[in-house]
Amino acid sequence: MPQNPLNSGEQKRLSLLIAQVEKAFASGQENYRKGKLPEAKVDFDRAVDLMLSSGIDIKSTPALQDEFDRVVDSVNSMEMAALKQGNGFSPNVEPAPADVAEDVTFAVDPNLVAKARTDLATTKSDLPLVVNDYVAGFINFFSNTKKGHNTLLHSFQRSGRYRAMIQRVMAEEGVPQDLIYLAVAESGFQPRALNRRSHAGGMWQFMPRGNYGLERNSYVDERFDPEKSTRAYARYMKFLYNQLGDWYLAMAAYDWGAGNVQRAVQKTGYADFWELYKRNNLPGETKNYVPEILAAIIIANHPKQYGFDDITLDPPVVTDTVTINYSVDLRLVSELVDAPIDELQALNPSLLRLDTPPDTAFDLHLPAGTAAMFQQRIALVPETKRDVWRYHRVAPDDTLASVASAFHVKESDLAEANQLDEGQSLSGIEALVIPVPASASVTSRGGLYRVRRGDSLISIADRFGVSLEQLRLWNHLSGSAIRTGSHLHVAPPDYRTHTTRHRRSTSSRTRSTRKSTNAGSKSHSTKHTTKKKSASRKKTTHKKPSVRK
Repeated sequence: MPQNPLNSGEQKRLSLLIAQVEKAFASGQENYRKGKLPEAKVDFDRAVDLMLSSGIDIKSTPALQDEFDRVVDSVNSMEMAALKQGNGFSPNVEPAPADVAEDVTFAVDPNLVAKARTDLATTKSDLPLVVNDYVAGFINFFSNTKKGHNTLLHSFQRSGRYRAMIQRVMAEEGVPQDLIYLAVAESGFQPRALNRRSHAGGMWQFMPRGNYGLERNSYVDERFDPEKSTRAYARYMKFLYNQLGDWYLAMAAYDWGAGNVQRAVQKTGYADFWELYKRNNLPGETKNYVPEILAAIIIANHPKQYGFDDITLDPPVVTDTVTINYSVDLRLVSELVDAPIDELQALNPSLLRLDTPPDTAFDLHLPAGTAAMFQQRIALVPETKRDVWRYHRVAPDDTLASVASAFHVKESDLAEANQLDEGQSLSGIEALVIPVPASASVTSRGGLYRVRRGDSLISIADRFGVSLEQLRLWNHLSGSAIRTGSHLHVAPPDYRTHTTRHRRSTSSRTRSTRKSTNAGSKSHSTKHTTKKKSASRKKTTHKKPSVRK
């Protein structure tokens, strides 16, 4: 198929684009050589996104098609090599402190117990703290082992991003401030933490189904919204406390389920966590859950005494927030506020795709100080076009004709969209809105897409406005290989709430998360635990979760 030659303006734009792609790709290669795979992934994704979001038709531009094929093929080859050694470019969420404590024998040092009890006398907490051999064992693990120390240290550091917000929400909901430390055990303060087996997610590890007051649809999953999930967590903990009358039992119920805890209390006659512990009426995971949280609280109050004198809290996440009720493409937002797309995705972790949901209110988080700029510039784009149109800063040698050609739109349409005359000079004009036509819709049934010849995971992600990570997660993919004719989920699969809990005689565990059930006086949240080497397992099926407000 013959190609139309590019004019000088188009050629200059293409050359600049390829130079930017090469720079991002070279940075990715350097990070790859150094073993910095998450950083390499960011660079490679940026290289590909520069081409996909350029407005230049890749297929009809041979030089850009060659560059696209070369970059994608190279990245796929490097990722396959990385997969042989680990998880490819997909970074594992760092394990929470509770994860690294599995299969650990907690030595009890009498001197450490005495020291911790002395420190307890000066520890300010709105929870009833206690130091016993169980708590001291975790203090010893987090203080005196490299693995335990580093994991808890990183968790403490990340807490700086959300501490002020969590404290405010806890105060507003009337629950103890030190309940913040359940995030240590659940996610290590990582809002995008996701259990790939149970599909529990977010900082507080809610299951995908359950009446927690959190919205979940094909556009957003509010389990990953730090503030909204924190409020749901605080309300649920308050509900558990009101039901059980004890904060330790409420914490155990968050891990094991309120119904299970109630039955243990009824069986023994003791509404006391430590009595249930000593009488072996709790599973191993729940036995460890409360002591490790208490250990984190005590260490957090006396960091230097336990070797945590090098804690530097991450700076708080500060944003501007605008509430919108229309769909807007994050790529347009990126152009409007001069911020990288990956930064906008990090500020809006509840978004499952590059578009905000249509016809419903959504709190769009922007880099601090950019709300006014966003409001001013978004007003230039018709509301119904904000999910397809783009925004272009005018370069000195731009003309209406050259910009129209670069974005493959008619010059008359470009002029009309910007209230200009055809052929009018762009001198003194700062930017143009680009009336990009809506792409031909790609049909999918039930959120499934059939892979066609020539498709790549990257092109499918761009077509449906989702990220590579989301496609991989929804389709249980570890790399980028896809088979023509196969079906891919291009929206979150409809995970059901069938849960099993595996009981075992050992105290080791793999962390996962809770479901909750609230049926009259019965309510429980349960974690889905697994262990490859466990000798025997019993399964218990639980009902769908719900939480009273």
